[in-house]
Amino acid sequence: MTTVHTLASGSSGNALVCSCGGTHLLVDAGISCRRITASLRELGLAPADLDAIFITHTHTDHISGLQTLVKHCAVPLYGSGPTLRGLCYRLAGIEDRCREVRSGEAVDFDGCAVTAFPTSHDAPGACGYRVDTGDGSVGILTDTGYVTDEATEILPGVDLAVLEANHDVETLRSGPYPYYLKERILGDQGHLSNEVSARFAVTLAEAGASSIVLAHLSRENNTPAMARNAVETALSAAGLAPELSVAPRDSLGPTHIVSRRAVCRK
Repeated sequence: MTTVHTLASGSSGNALVCSCGGTHLLVDAGISCRRITASLRELGLAPADLDAIFITHTHTDHISGLQTLVKHCAVPLYGSGPTLRGLCYRLAGIEDRCREVRSGEAVDFDGCAVTAFPTSHDAPGACGYRVDTGDGSVGILTDTGYVTDEATEILPGVDLAVLEANHDVETLRSGPYPYYLKERILGDQGHLSNEVSARFAVTLAEAGASSIVLAHLSRENNTPAMARNAVETALSAAGLAPELSVAPRDSLGPTHIVSRRAVCRK
């Protein structure tokens, strides 16, 4: 059985565990090692059970717990070349653990294969991941200003998608953020809005995604209800009805079981 659990998902921290049988992969470590360990314990796991850590990019909300975590588990660290160089600059003594992933090339583990693809974010080498197992496939796309061509090529066909729905555009524009930060978030190297996320959710559902988890919601510029309504409206207009949920910002999310199912239509 293949499962996905978000440990946290939002501007204050991000981490996710994908498990396939006895293989456990952590994607990002943007919350404290203590919180990661506590969430793993709830899943019956420990840091020593992890087989690898994949990093999407080097912003603090994706790596803040990594320095302590690597002291508790001697696992390889995967990321793009620029991401790994950034990690080595920040964290001493990890060079021997670093394993570069190149766009479109799969990294094979026991029972699963992980493929990276570039995203458009203001961090060098930012990427997302697709995980393929015998049960089905998972796509992880967050922290990108738009859906890149590579994401459009690699992600359709996944059974479960963890998809950024960071902000509602009007709420962001009228909110308290300074102008430069609003422009950063809205720009091509920022974050996906609810509306852009909704359009790509339709693409993924049309290609077979039966479960979509909305992720990385802004606390100030979005709400779970707003994100869900925008995506649900777009899916409904297309006659599609995949399972739709929102990842909790600050706590362990529910178990998402990955399985191949027919396209869900209304």
